[in-house]
Amino acid sequence: MSYLDRPYQRDAQTVSYTDGRSIAGHKVLRNTYMLLSMTLLFSALTAGISVAFALPSMGIIVTLVGYFALLFLTTKLRNSAWGIVSVFALTGFMGLTLGPIITRYLGMPGGGAIVMNAMALTAVIFMGLSAYVLISKRDFSFMSGFLMVGVLVAFVAGLGAIFFEIPALSIAVSAAFVLLMSGMILYETSNIIHGGETNYIMATVSLYVSIFNLFTSLLQLLGFIDNE
Repeated sequence: MSYLDRPYQRDAQTVSYTDGRSIAGHKVLRNTYMLLSMTLLFSALTAGISVAFALPSMGIIVTLVGYFALLFLTTKLRNSAWGIVSVFALTGFMGLTLGPIITRYLGMPGGGAIVMNAMALTAVIFMGLSAYVLISKRDFSFMSGFLMVGVLVAFVAGLGAIFFEIPALSIAVSAAFVLLMSGMILYETSNIIHGGETNYIMATVSLYVSIFNLFTSLLQLLGFIDNE
């Protein structure tokens, strides 16, 4: 092999490696979207059951403990079939916690429209941002640090708004979460197609949590705007 042939070989290997990562990324994305759609339906079912039976709120402590416990379990089981069972347990639990929130909004004047508008906006934002990443194939990995810090700060501020009952702070946190969860959808989708996330169970959990938080934040903002 001549010296001039070697760069060509390296380029061919690079292209082959890149194509392989792209194919693997799209396979993970396909499995993620399939599992995500099923978990969203299951979560909607458990939320509907909670609304139908007027189940009471579990409280912030029980909700956080249950969420982090099931998230830890899912992470431990992510490479086995039991990981899928754990994902459904996690999303089903989150649906149950969502039920009392939806019930409260349905009891407000125009509450049905608020809930439906929040659902529609969540779907539009998720599909629009996902489509943008898939079409542009942009790499949003540079957002990782900013999003991590932003979510942590907003989470702590949200807890402060709940415990100290500060409505203005609560609204500000909801607005911040809408922006942060939109960024998370961009980052997570990009991470999947570029090979940064190779486990579709964890990818499903990440996108589900982003959608869940986006919906609840939009629900609070629309409720505030509608009732001034």
